[in-house]
Amino acid sequence: MKVCSIRDWLNAPDRLVAWQGQQQFTLSLLRQQVQALSQRLQQQAGQHWALCFDNSYAFTAALLALWHAGKTPVIPGHCRAAQLEEMADQLDGVLSDMPLDVSLTQLRWDGALAEGELPPIAEDAHLVLFTSGSTGTPRRVVKSLRALDVEAHWLYSLWGQRLRDCHMIASVSHQHLYGLSFRIVLPMALGLPFAAQQIFYSEQLADQSAERCYAFISSPAFLRRLDRSLAAPRCELIVSAGGALPWEAAQQAQQALSCTVDEIYGSTETGVIGWRSAQHENARWHCFPQVTLRETEAGRWRIFSALLESAEGCALDDRLVQQPGGEFELAGRQDRVVKIEDKRVSLSEIERRLLTLPGVTDAAALALQRHGRHAIGVVLALLDVPDAATLHQRKREWKQALQPWLEPVAMPRYWRVVTTIPVTAQSKRAWPQIEELFDVAG
Repeated sequence: MKVCSIRDWLNAPDRLVAWQGQQQFTLSLLRQQVQALSQRLQQQAGQHWALCFDNSYAFTAALLALWHAGKTPVIPGHCRAAQLEEMADQLDGVLSDMPLDVSLTQLRWDGALAEGELPPIAEDAHLVLFTSGSTGTPRRVVKSLRALDVEAHWLYSLWGQRLRDCHMIASVSHQHLYGLSFRIVLPMALGLPFAAQQIFYSEQLADQSAERCYAFISSPAFLRRLDRSLAAPRCELIVSAGGALPWEAAQQAQQALSCTVDEIYGSTETGVIGWRSAQHENARWHCFPQVTLRETEAGRWRIFSALLESAEGCALDDRLVQQPGGEFELAGRQDRVVKIEDKRVSLSEIERRLLTLPGVTDAAALALQRHGRHAIGVVLALLDVPDAATLHQRKREWKQALQPWLEPVAMPRYWRVVTTIPVTAQSKRAWPQIEELFDVAG
């Protein structure tokens, strides 16, 4: 098994690329579908096209078609029409396998075939992703094909022998960098077949064929909820990323799937940074080769990595504790992006949306832990606090207004209404007093 660069994916010998139930998709089929879609795209004006796909095989075909057509793929991280419209000035069209009510030019995936010679992918080809920024405005991140190829080489060096003959299955979406890198780029680079459909439930995991061995790309949220009473497929590798996996959940996943969980630390901005194997509690993280972590005079950390295009490195949003041997531990976040169900949620973005609600003069959002789970709590300042019945109706209206903008995990679960949000003598948020507002039931 060798690592194939993205520009050569379609030039490899024919093989099974993906499957969905009993349906199988081969490389020769993929090549013809990329050719047909690329021809359609070359007839379209505009450079930047958003990808919004449920099916990972169709997503892969569209991704390659855009590159071969000389276009730039944009992965917005969601498929909600309201936010696509808000990004309209950064998009020229949308490619999708689902109906979307947007004013942008749309091309629907139809699986059409065509013969011919594909134009080569440009040397400066790249894609654009958007991730939650600490300011509340989605952060635009550019990824080169070079960086994606290098990352695939690193992962092969780490797990190559364990991945041999594996089928790739995943409980994470390809609409984010983790899913894109691990459930699309890695199997394509190594010539391994991947599941076209995402796994959402333990029952779907248990339904996998017992005749295959698998690499399972997952998240702490899925592994925490794993139903251990169900039969498990044979896994040679389990990868978890998006947040730290609690030690108890790591042990339970290992018992259920008969495989130790390997965790990845990284971000959309940096790509992979480090890894650890959950063989014991409080296992430390190891940096990938060609990754260096440095602490600044201000006590913040910067990463210098071969995956970055800039030699200036990238500031990290996490606090780290580095050990003399080079390993490191994670010690919390620096900014106002929190993890809820292993998804990055911008508290600033939630506050920005809350301030658009009628009658709201100020808003504060924070992450709360209740019964072992994290959720969003918000405090709204109104000129007059309504009575209980009116407040109940207002909450329903507020939630309805927020639904087009916020993912379910970002939707506030706990609400408090005041006339003034507590501040310090320096006119900054008085977070201890704000948190005390949630100490009573409601």
